[in-house]
Amino acid sequence: MLTVVKAARLAARLLAPVKLFLCGDVMTGRGIDQVMAAPCDPSIHEPFARSALDYVRLAEEANGPVPRGVAPAYVWGEALEELERAAPHARIVNLETAVTTSADRQPKGINYRMSPANAACLAAARIDCCALANNHVLDWGEAGLAQTLSTLQGIGIRCAGAGLGEEAAWAPARIASGDGRLLFFSCAAASSGVPRAWRARAGRAGVALLPDLSARTLGAIGERIAAERRAGDLVVVSVHWGSNWDYAVTEEEQRFARGLLLAGAHVVHGHSSHHAKGIEVFDGKLILYGCGDLVNDYEGIGGHEAFRGELGVLYFATLDRGAGRLLRLEMSVMRMRRLRLERAGPADVSWLGERLAREGRRFGTRVEAAAGGLALAL
Repeated sequence: MLTVVKAARLAARLLAPVKLFLCGDVMTGRGIDQVMAAPCDPSIHEPFARSALDYVRLAEEANGPVPRGVAPAYVWGEALEELERAAPHARIVNLETAVTTSADRQPKGINYRMSPANAACLAAARIDCCALANNHVLDWGEAGLAQTLSTLQGIGIRCAGAGLGEEAAWAPARIASGDGRLLFFSCAAASSGVPRAWRARAGRAGVALLPDLSARTLGAIGERIAAERRAGDLVVVSVHWGSNWDYAVTEEEQRFARGLLLAGAHVVHGHSSHHAKGIEVFDGKLILYGCGDLVNDYEGIGGHEAFRGELGVLYFATLDRGAGRLLRLEMSVMRMRRLRLERAGPADVSWLGERLAREGRRFGTRVEAAAGGLALAL
């Protein structure tokens, strides 16, 4: 009898819902790196700036003094309390910053890097996994990517989407989630600005770059999912795609996102735009077309104020373990101020809720107010 009871309890745990924390771009380089304890050389080679400290100055001009030599947890600010309150089983971000002291600067115009000595800022938020298939992970060359990978491994953070060869770049991260596994795949489209020369090949470091958004490409991803997936696994496919400062979701992107779900994914985790985009639920499963930025040093930069890029979102998705269907999506709205996340005020939350509702109409989704934030109406 005891064995039967234990088996029943184990089965219940295996079928218990799983909560994921997902967010968009976490850009801890440049100005944010400079206010931490051990920054890189601040020299940069951008059209309008020659020092990463210029971005600290802009933030200070906008909102007041920013401390120097801050603790690793500083940049996360009040988001840490939200993460503890939500208690997700897995925490996933798109790390759009090389973690390196490499001097092999690629001629891109804008290059992000954070000193490996400051990588504790990622551990401070207890990040489980980083998506690396994006347009900044190789900003400092293959040596910079290698150091990024080794640094993340050294602090116990898994990653996917970039590697020292093609198979490594496409390999999923395997994350314990509750009493089961989460398989996390990361890939990028050229539309996000990833140079095609960065595509990982056999024996050559790079990112998991999609050749296109065709049915053939979907089939190849589906084969990778099938080869890795075991009974009870949940699958997230993260895609860095689309241009900055644009709410548009193309029909091709929508077909591809839906195709990923039909190919075996349970969540599509999209990012690249610097602001949150529309949300879709297809066949009961979640598509985040663009999660926006969560952490960046854009504070005080003018030109795109209408998009309210200073507002970031913590997405908490609760999934049914059996079928991977979305049970709840809660969104905590944050605001960058003095290079630190704080809870957004009621007017900011309302503004973002209206934008997400507007962008969700074409997908048949509604956003409603929830305790201290927003939620998808299901």
